[in-house]
Amino acid sequence: MTMLPKFDGAKILVVGDVMLDRYWFGDVNRISPEAPVPVLKVERVEERPGGAANVARNIAALGAQATLLSVVGNDEAGACLEKLLNEHANLTALLHRDNTVSTIIKLRAIARHQQLLRIDFETPPSHEVLHAALADFHAQLPLADVVILSDYGKGGLAHIAEMIRLARAAGKPVLVDPKGDDYARYRGASLLTPNRSEFREVAGSWKTDAEFNSKVEKLRTELQLDALLVTRSEDGMSLYRANEALHEPTHTREVFDVSGAGDTVIAALAVMLASGADLPDAMRIANRAAGIVVGKLGTAVVSREEIVRDMER
Repeated sequence: MTMLPKFDGAKILVVGDVMLDRYWFGDVNRISPEAPVPVLKVERVEERPGGAANVARNIAALGAQATLLSVVGNDEAGACLEKLLNEHANLTALLHRDNTVSTIIKLRAIARHQQLLRIDFETPPSHEVLHAALADFHAQLPLADVVILSDYGKGGLAHIAEMIRLARAAGKPVLVDPKGDDYARYRGASLLTPNRSEFREVAGSWKTDAEFNSKVEKLRTELQLDALLVTRSEDGMSLYRANEALHEPTHTREVFDVSGAGDTVIAALAVMLASGADLPDAMRIANRAAGIVVGKLGTAVVSREEIVRDMER
């Protein structure tokens, strides 16, 4: 493949758990007299969309159109997240406010490019607000080329089986970034994108490549998936379809931060597919995008221009 398709006509519907990623950057010069822990003097604070919001942000950064459906609390963090998302001209955020929960926050304390501590704030959303989000899904589905269901295990995808059924009935490809060990809820999706450790959690360990391949095909068949893509860190990616296995080696570069890399992978896959590419080409571009984003700190995005420059090397 020598050219990327144009992305500006692609329309992706993203549903899943969103969160606000907060970063406290500073320096450590002493140990606390109260306990044997470092004292971080905070010099700079950054806030970025995380979870499914980072998937949508990656789609927008690539130049495609993203619509995000999710739930946040009726609080300062929810308002901050909505403001950050509204800064993207080609990203529409439909965020339901739930008075009974707090917006999920992941707070990271960082000194000299090293993460010292992460603090999570989270509560699951109510059933009432999830039903309202499902109604929005019905309304937005006809407008999308591809659907992404980004599961971070925070409770926002309680109706995922119904969403998959509706999308497939409408002829829309459904890409799922899974979580946990209950993959039965993803049955019938077009593509699952677990990383190696996530796949091991549901399929068990293996000793040889042949055993790994057998486990992947068994899971793909049981769940009636069109394809299953396993991201394998330094070993690249492996794509499995009926009677076919394709392996893409990683693009060697310095790894700075792998957080959010899975968001970039599924975003690039969806944008490529919505732009008319076939799945093997979509995997190759997603692999390049992942190689670029791990060289950045924290949840980050990759542009179409960065991918083009990487392909020209």
